[in-house]
Amino acid sequence: MPFWTGRRALSGILLAMVLLALGWAAVVVTVAVHAARDQATGTDAIVVLGAAQYNGRPSPVFRARLDHAATLYQRGLAPVVLVTGGIGARDSLNEANVGRDYLVRLGLPGEAVLPLAGGHDTHASLEQVQSWFEGRDSRRVLLVSDGFHMLRLEIIARRLGLTPYTSPAAASPIHANVRRNTEYLFAEGFKVPVTWLFQR
Repeated sequence: MPFWTGRRALSGILLAMVLLALGWAAVVVTVAVHAARDQATGTDAIVVLGAAQYNGRPSPVFRARLDHAATLYQRGLAPVVLVTGGIGARDSLNEANVGRDYLVRLGLPGEAVLPLAGGHDTHASLEQVQSWFEGRDSRRVLLVSDGFHMLRLEIIARRLGLTPYTSPAAASPIHANVRRNTEYLFAEGFKVPVTWLFQR
């Protein structure tokens, strides 16, 4: 009798699906744990991950990240704020420059806020940060984004030779919306393994 009978094949498929589901759930729990953790400490730079901007105005999500970064800077946790972000579809302004202008309007010194434009996704944005640190011995960064983003940011940053600490923007509209935040956490259950396996 062949080993792979119909029943054994079906059982194997079901077992694989259960294991994949358990693995996904474990990643989601890990993402949620990282999302709730604030590691704010002294670093060489605060890094704000870009989000949408509307005709030169940061979106509510981006504004929450920028406000949080401003608070961290005012606490003296880093001498410089690096704002990342590229140009979105059908936009003419890049997020990095819009974020920089917003922080200067909040009262941060212009020379302490640097836009790192050109990052079209998370990995590309952190590559811009890596380039900024070239030639520097210490590469401690305090990453500011939404909580769901933190585990993936940390993985990418470490692979790029940075020493990351994370500080989520608790006032983000995403964090305040349970359904929306849960959707993002669930999506990270897929994105984190892809990042871990393929973005090296």
